[in-house]
Amino acid sequence: MPSPGSYIAAHKERFVQELLQLLRLPSISGDPAFSQDVLETAGAVAQALIHAGCDNVEVCDTEGYPIVYGEKILDPELPTVLVYGHYDVQPPDPVDLWDSPPFEPVIRETELHPEGAIYARGASDDKGQFYMHVKALEYMIRENKLPCNVKFMVEGEEEVGSVSLEEFLKANRDRLSNDIILISDTGMIARDIPSITTGLRGLSYVEVEVTGPNRDLHSGLYGGAVANPINVLAKMIASLHDENNRITIPGFYDKVVELSREERELMAEAPFNLEAYKKALDIDAVYGEAGYVTNERNTIRPTLDVNGIWGGYTGEGAKTVIPSKAYAKISMRLVPNQDWREIMDVFTAHFEKIAPPGVRVSVKPHHGGQAYVTPIDQIGYQAASKAYEKTFGKTPVPQRGGGSIPIVTLFEQELESKIILMGFGLDSDAIHSPNEHFGIWNYLKGIETIPYFYRYFTEMSRG
Repeated sequence: MPSPGSYIAAHKERFVQELLQLLRLPSISGDPAFSQDVLETAGAVAQALIHAGCDNVEVCDTEGYPIVYGEKILDPELPTVLVYGHYDVQPPDPVDLWDSPPFEPVIRETELHPEGAIYARGASDDKGQFYMHVKALEYMIRENKLPCNVKFMVEGEEEVGSVSLEEFLKANRDRLSNDIILISDTGMIARDIPSITTGLRGLSYVEVEVTGPNRDLHSGLYGGAVANPINVLAKMIASLHDENNRITIPGFYDKVVELSREERELMAEAPFNLEAYKKALDIDAVYGEAGYVTNERNTIRPTLDVNGIWGGYTGEGAKTVIPSKAYAKISMRLVPNQDWREIMDVFTAHFEKIAPPGVRVSVKPHHGGQAYVTPIDQIGYQAASKAYEKTFGKTPVPQRGGGSIPIVTLFEQELESKIILMGFGLDSDAIHSPNEHFGIWNYLKGIETIPYFYRYFTEMSRG
């Protein structure tokens, strides 16, 4: 029977074309204008699972967008792997910065991807990465290589906070029971340096509103006499960091655990080229909290960033107004032991306290999630490590990630399972940005590696 590599070689063109077709669907969960497209994408995912060989596939309704469930149960006595992914995507804005339309995928050869990379919204986050698992399952079923049971849960609201997922998990605990949860929504260090994400930061996301006068005012008649909400908001945001780029919110760092010198030295062994990092981003210097290097600032330290800010007149030409309102969206990345709800509370109390007279402030919570750390001594991690060794020819590097997947801790809480983060994307994939892409080599390498995880995990689970 063919190995994963030979099976992929025989079906490569079809695998790529199927992914391109999925990427053409604009499944933007955050914009109601695309609700029908999101529903259509759920149906396409269900059909893909049926085609791959799942015996039972269902598009499960929720209060929001559907969750697609599929399973292939060989024997209840065998281990069960639950695969999680999401079929919804970020908005493509600003569209004018894309080199090609975001939902008309194209393949372009690049220096980093000589075999070609697929450029489209969702290519890496997360359609390309969850679809690797669908194609890996197809190989294992058609070639009689599936060693255990498998379940799929693919949701359509990850990019808006997975608002329906908790209720679904609580209502379907028995159905979703498993021995390990497998997620590919992360990346690796480089094509020649495989890595497994062993930690994720938490997230607390808010929107703030500053209100001044009851209407927009003429800046000549009222300027200098009435508080300008945009000016005030800018000052308030600026005050959230001190001169060392440390967050100034009282209580923010109370539960942050400092890593030991030994742990930081171990992290420093991971390959990192600062000059290449700056060149890739077209910046002449890095920035962040004093006392920490770049790879610590974006993984083991909490942060606070403004994701968007607006107010007043932003159209063509000039309109001299003092706006009535100003707004900002702010995300805080958190580290283990920081509770996202507690951080939201201390942020809200502080932001309201620092508002000057003449304006009113409101803080609207959006969503959040806890940080997560995967123990590397468990068999799930060891099976993943062996799988990477098999296909890459080298042991993967355990690596803390800077991003957040808020549902990871929810899975552990509700399903009492450990999570393995087997990502095949790269930092350069431009997820959430214009020109998002996913290397065809990375896509196919994921399909090749995943079946070995099933094999090794089943062997280890059965002793």
